[in-house]
Amino acid sequence: MEAKTTIRKMMANNTIKVPPYQRAYSWDSPIEQSDQKKTQVDIFLKDLEEYSNTTNPYYYGHFLYEERGNFQYYVIDGQQRLTTIVIFLSALFSRLKEIRKLKGIRELSEDEEIIYEDMIKRKSYIRFWTVPYDQEVFKDYVIEQRKRDHYGIETESAYRIVRAFDFFRNKLSNKDQNYLTKMLSIVTSADCTTHVVNDESEAIQMFIFQNNRGKPPTNLEIIKAQFMYEVHLHSHNDDEKKLIIYEIQTKFEKIYRSIASIEYKIDEDDVLLYTLRVHFNSLWEDDPLGRINRQLSKANPIQFISDFTYSLCRSFEHLSSFFTKDERKYFKIHSLVTLGGIGIAIPFIIKAYSGLPMEKIVELCELLESLLVRHRVIGTRADIRSRISDIFEEFTDKNCDIRPIKERVEFLKHAKNEDYWWAYWNDDNFKAALQGDISHPVAKFLLWKYENYLRSKGKSGYSPIRYDQIENPELEHIAPLNEPDVTPHGYDNYDEDFQTKYINCLGNYLLLSKSHNASIQNDPFPLKYKDYNYLEQQIEVKNFVKDPENRVWDRSLIEKRKQKIIDFAMKTF
Repeated sequence: MEAKTTIRKMMANNTIKVPPYQRAYSWDSPIEQSDQKKTQVDIFLKDLEEYSNTTNPYYYGHFLYEERGNFQYYVIDGQQRLTTIVIFLSALFSRLKEIRKLKGIRELSEDEEIIYEDMIKRKSYIRFWTVPYDQEVFKDYVIEQRKRDHYGIETESAYRIVRAFDFFRNKLSNKDQNYLTKMLSIVTSADCTTHVVNDESEAIQMFIFQNNRGKPPTNLEIIKAQFMYEVHLHSHNDDEKKLIIYEIQTKFEKIYRSIASIEYKIDEDDVLLYTLRVHFNSLWEDDPLGRINRQLSKANPIQFISDFTYSLCRSFEHLSSFFTKDERKYFKIHSLVTLGGIGIAIPFIIKAYSGLPMEKIVELCELLESLLVRHRVIGTRADIRSRISDIFEEFTDKNCDIRPIKERVEFLKHAKNEDYWWAYWNDDNFKAALQGDISHPVAKFLLWKYENYLRSKGKSGYSPIRYDQIENPELEHIAPLNEPDVTPHGYDNYDEDFQTKYINCLGNYLLLSKSHNASIQNDPFPLKYKDYNYLEQQIEVKNFVKDPENRVWDRSLIEKRKQKIIDFAMKTF
């Protein structure tokens, strides 16, 4: 490869691959075509269109490669841009072929055929390969375009590839031949610079200090690069270096495969932080880069690098199971995940997967959910870590017993108010907090749990309803926030007492699907009453109204329902 070249020359006659230990595709596309949010893929296209009216060559930045021999290269930096270029060109060539086919002429000109072979595919040789676990989707959906559905896509990165291709296809669907050939010319003749290395150490150094990336590197990426660089610096011989580098690459291949399946559930840098807490057995670890750099500054950091890379890989493997197959299989795990904001629980979960049977992991999730619900409802600023850090430190592979955790949670729930340091989450404070205004996300969670409680009463063969089975769940105010204009509307008098004490409380909240909520928002109560026929809590609201001729939802009924929900919450959490 030439140091200063064009995108086309860079790719022609070469095979470029994203190595398995590198990040998969991470650029976002607008989910809806009307979405106004700027994404990397959207900006990519807008930048091209802005340059279409200039004579200056477009500049695609710098690309860093490791040469693998026989015209094969690993892309170390620039894979996001390069993946997007190939996706865009594949969509562009597809649109060109459509136009030419309608005109009954050759699908691609001779020059365009050569460009296609240089940049996309020549015979069976594909020019660009993404990470191995996404390559099948990339080939079938983008390169070959024989797959048109979204079934069987297993990773979020593969979904991003598909969404990017769909986005470009849609954007190009009404473009004429002149536009397409102009875009093709801009991309293929765009300037870029490359640096090719044979020595991995040099590639890693450049990766760390390069700043022209489409997205800034995550802490996890920085740690990976630092680890590999430190191995090059401190290895005693080439055989040891190759062995440890191979170990790191293999572990990070597993890590990135896990990330691809769970990144919509948890941020990778958060997992890095939680792994740090597990590895050093302290909930007080808050600075991953600082802590790891201190370890790397010691005389011989090789053992630490090996041990911590292993810990990272195990954390991602455990959380991949937790957030995917186990979350689907075990309702109590699904419940904890649905609660959200469970960061304090994750280090416990990581430890649990190292030594507990699944039934105990499920029980642990229920215990942690109980504490976290109270913490979220009460809204105290008290640091929960200080109340459970000692229990976390005792919870190890050699002492994998959840009984101390259960005892601590029960103690916090029943602590006396005079023991103020421990009593923030006790029954009295929890019950008092449930009386007032609850944040909407927490209220939705509580009502979903309440819905399952109602469904379970007196029903044999009861199966709980998962939160994701409710279509776009929203919080409905039975008595609307704003008093309906029509009278009589079937609600209590909208005086100050009613609006401040009853409108925004659990007794007046109802869980509905988004479409249902939108259809009844400000309706008089008699109309809502007729429409409450789906979830058990809707039917319960109807049962609260005893007089069918005088259907009024007043403060007495709101109070009665609120107390019933509070009683359920006190028993459940």
